[in-house]
Amino acid sequence: MTALADVLSQRASERAQARAQLAEPPLILPGARGADLALRIITPLWTARRAWRFLFIVPLLLTGLFVVAMGVTLVQGIGAWGNNIPVAWAFGITNFVWWIGIGHAGTFISAFLLLLNQEWRNSINRLAEAMTLFALVNAGVFPILHLGRPWLAYWLIPYPATTGVWPNFLSSLPWDVAAITTYFTVSLLFWYTGLVPDLATARDAAPTRLRRQIYGIFALGWRGSGDAWRQHRIMYALLAGLATPLVISVHSIVSLDFSITQLPGWHSTIFPPFFVAGAIYSGFAMVLMLLIPVRRFFGWEDIITERHLDLCARLLLTTGLMVAYSYLCETFLAWYGGDPFERYALITNRAVGPYRWVVAAMMGCNLLVPQLLWWRRLRRSPLTLFIAATLIWAGMWCERFTIIVASLSRDFVPANWQTFHPSWVDISLLTGSIGLFALLFLAFLRWVPAVSISEMQAQQARSSGDARHG
Repeated sequence: MTALADVLSQRASERAQARAQLAEPPLILPGARGADLALRIITPLWTARRAWRFLFIVPLLLTGLFVVAMGVTLVQGIGAWGNNIPVAWAFGITNFVWWIGIGHAGTFISAFLLLLNQEWRNSINRLAEAMTLFALVNAGVFPILHLGRPWLAYWLIPYPATTGVWPNFLSSLPWDVAAITTYFTVSLLFWYTGLVPDLATARDAAPTRLRRQIYGIFALGWRGSGDAWRQHRIMYALLAGLATPLVISVHSIVSLDFSITQLPGWHSTIFPPFFVAGAIYSGFAMVLMLLIPVRRFFGWEDIITERHLDLCARLLLTTGLMVAYSYLCETFLAWYGGDPFERYALITNRAVGPYRWVVAAMMGCNLLVPQLLWWRRLRRSPLTLFIAATLIWAGMWCERFTIIVASLSRDFVPANWQTFHPSWVDISLLTGSIGLFALLFLAFLRWVPAVSISEMQAQQARSSGDARHG
């Protein structure tokens, strides 16, 4: 009987260990609880100045390259790019669509998950929202440069002009202007509304008078009264409700730049949902690329836990499966539809055409890499997630390039076919825009609380109340 009891006890212990391994880890580890949470998030704003100067060097150099490339474009025109006829859209519009897509995950994480009361967003929403704003800044540069005469970009805005110059609303450019400006404005208001209480915290904890004055200006006199919190919650929820449909509408409008044409490879009703899924996919990849180094650099493993990485990886896998389904539908429709031009553009040209290596990179990064995320251990491995997210991030640029350049280079008339080769200005604009994004993001980390202190403290209070109630 004693031996049987020992065996049963051992098996019960093994089952308990197995259940513990399968149990979800907490969103906030014990080390992050307590009154020092705000201090840990605020302290990096005025410490380690030499380290910050070192981190800014490479982004500053790339941003300088970006400025030089824009200057060459303004002086010489888009003839400095590698564009030709029929490839009138190339790196410029590729980068535009790519950056717009990256900006989608921030609003999705912040607004959509807020409406669903998903508390795991509290540790990462501020980073994601900042990513959205900086990606939109980059995205807005490229269509303005692509106009050829960027100083006349205001013609796209429906203003009362005595000269009689009005935008052509049959063109897709005014659609993009309206969509992007609306999206940027709502995203900026949503980000700043959530930031105000934390700016007040930084104001009260700042070590110098100048810093207290600067943070105090942006904190708008916040004192944390009950009435202020009530109005803050109402405005935050209203902006979240407004921002959520914009996630769907903005990239749907961008996709209409292509689907309203008759060009093989573009003329498809699947483009709006396809572009939205791809946008959120690339955006989540960028979130992980930023989240993992920030988590390690600041030592915030107990604030941004493995569970946060796991949940982001699950969403990345989900959107990756949506993109894979879109690829399958696109290829099937081209084969089954019977249109020889569409079949050539989406099957033959991508398989054996001049850009087949870009297509192969797109398929490998966007279809094969996310399959690693089926395994729980890999979803919670920071190194694996960072590598996978980087490959997906690059693969989504290859997808935009394939859609735009590969389709334009092979139109209806073979005599018009041309192969696009990027110039040094094209490459400089792409790498420089990445440098500008990194510069803006580092500036955000340097001077703004990167994690929402007020929402994290509210989450802690709710967790403590639930624990006492239990």
